[in-house]
Amino acid sequence: MIGKRIGGRYEVLRGIGEGGMSKVYLAHDIILDRDVAIKVLNYDFANEQDLKKRFQREALSATSLSHPHIVNIFDVGEEEELHYLVMEYIEGQTLKKFIQTNGPLHVQQAVKIMRQLVSAISNAHHNGIVHRDIKPQNILMDSEGNVKITDFGIAMALNATAHTKTNSVIGTVHYLSPEQARGGMATKKSDIYSLGIVFYELLTGELPFSAETAVAIALKHLQEETPSVRLVFPNIPQSVENVILKSTAKDASNRYRSSDEMYDDLLTVLSPERQHEEKFTIPFDDDQTRVIPAITDTSNFDRLDETKIVEPVVPEVVQEQKKKRKKWPIFVGLSALLLAIAVLLIIFWPTLFGPKSALVPNVVGLEEAEAIALLEENGFLVEETVEDYSDEYDAGQVFRTNPEADKKRDIGSSVTLYVSIGKETMELTDYTGRDYEEIANFLEGFGFKSIEPDWTHSDAPKGQILKQSPEAGEMVVPGETDLVFTVSLGKEMKTLANLSNYTKEELDDYAVRSGFKIVIVKSEKSDTVKEGHVISQNPPAESELEKGATVEVVMSKGKEKLPIKQFEHTVKIPYEPSEDEGDEYSDPEPQTIKIYIQDNKHSMTIPVAEFTITEDEYRKIIVELEEGQSGGYQVRRDDTIIAEETFNYDDDNEDVE
Repeated sequence: MIGKRIGGRYEVLRGIGEGGMSKVYLAHDIILDRDVAIKVLNYDFANEQDLKKRFQREALSATSLSHPHIVNIFDVGEEEELHYLVMEYIEGQTLKKFIQTNGPLHVQQAVKIMRQLVSAISNAHHNGIVHRDIKPQNILMDSEGNVKITDFGIAMALNATAHTKTNSVIGTVHYLSPEQARGGMATKKSDIYSLGIVFYELLTGELPFSAETAVAIALKHLQEETPSVRLVFPNIPQSVENVILKSTAKDASNRYRSSDEMYDDLLTVLSPERQHEEKFTIPFDDDQTRVIPAITDTSNFDRLDETKIVEPVVPEVVQEQKKKRKKWPIFVGLSALLLAIAVLLIIFWPTLFGPKSALVPNVVGLEEAEAIALLEENGFLVEETVEDYSDEYDAGQVFRTNPEADKKRDIGSSVTLYVSIGKETMELTDYTGRDYEEIANFLEGFGFKSIEPDWTHSDAPKGQILKQSPEAGEMVVPGETDLVFTVSLGKEMKTLANLSNYTKEELDDYAVRSGFKIVIVKSEKSDTVKEGHVISQNPPAESELEKGATVEVVMSKGKEKLPIKQFEHTVKIPYEPSEDEGDEYSDPEPQTIKIYIQDNKHSMTIPVAEFTITEDEYRKIIVELEEGQSGGYQVRRDDTIIAEETFNYDDDNEDVE
């Protein structure tokens, strides 16, 4: 194979893996110039044209799957006797190898992986595809720790071929559900069982059931309860163990109703309020008939972990003791025999002497009763009808038959009808409080008409879902539903302005406009910023802050001032007698004196001293000036200025008499 070109475009470079059903090669697509993985199937399709067509159809249906955690299938083809699938090449390792190297994994890491796996399986189930062979060997892990499931379509297609031929099932016995082990049809709940086994292996690094033969392991899946992970690792929350116990219940009716329900459980499984919940238990039915299968094969497999054709476990048939029959007259027995022969001849006369086979009529689109009548007219029996969802056909109409229309089958053989119950509906879960991106990725594969976020600011963390429309609990048809999630942008962010030189009034105005809380933490002297203006701020200008955040500012006291300077003057206040004071023996008439000072404490409007004199007096006047100030004094007799002086701060300070 190495060096060969397949399909005219895929150059095989080297082998990268081998399993029980296939070999995998790294190849290069010369048309699209990309590396791909080519899986070449070991199954022999020789002389089985119907099976070959079915494989191609089933495998091609898997190419429709598109999900972040599903390996894309690009192409399906055949060349000579080779049947192959061309897939996305993932550079990394299998989850099995990762577990063997790193297991047991931490609970948080195991839950993260399981959420990815279950979301992928949920996507497939909503597209009508059951994987049938989920195991760590079919799961790839990239360098960032994300996982992708592969082999969709292979087990699905080959299971049909092998079952038709040998009444066997395709699967890996360690992860095989009880219903598959019995030889029953794999369902969506079979995938859920296998996911539970994978979860057990992630947490413990071991498989829950081991034995020397495939049959012995299958019997354990049928008979033994899944071991408790908490017995080995008590720190694992009970809520986590409950996921394993519920998904691996022997009776499929006790498992999760769907992979969606399992995913929802995993979203909250690590919540603190769930870590001490009650252990999951299954109601016990004393009246249930239990059949213990017999071990009929003890041969060893070389590789029990490979996907193989596994014969179903056949239960022992316990024959009841024959009851003694009463003896009836011989002629009564003969009469009954003759009557039975006559009835059989009437019923099967057309079959015995008419055509041996016929084409199955096309009843798709007919009502169930009409379809049954038409099939019976053509000699076929309808022993089973299966109800399922259909996007194309209304409730009550047949949307598929098995065998399909125009297939030639024996007269008298049975036909299974698949009857529509209408478009598939789903009940919306309450997604509020969860991460939008995670939920949107999960719901992407459900086929919703649209999924849109409505972003808004709130106190909730960014990306958290605040509301949803339609609301939780509503039953909707995904393809006809627009999902709208109100999602938090986190608190509203604003850009902080440059507050330098803002006054107190300007700060108050900005606080109202911006929504920030402005706090003056202190005042300092400044040679460059005027008094009463902002010197600095914290956080700095242009910072992105949540609305309502606190901004601290420092205000200016202005320049540091020089000390107050005192001008001290001694002033002579002369007494001037009036003209009437000629008599040397008369008393002098008192004169009123007022002194006014203009300085840092006084103004010329109010006198600092008022007194009367009858003779000359000397008074000391002190004028105090701050840096940059001017001042002075006036001495008034009655209303007449009799002395005054002015000073500047920079004048020399000398006492004047």
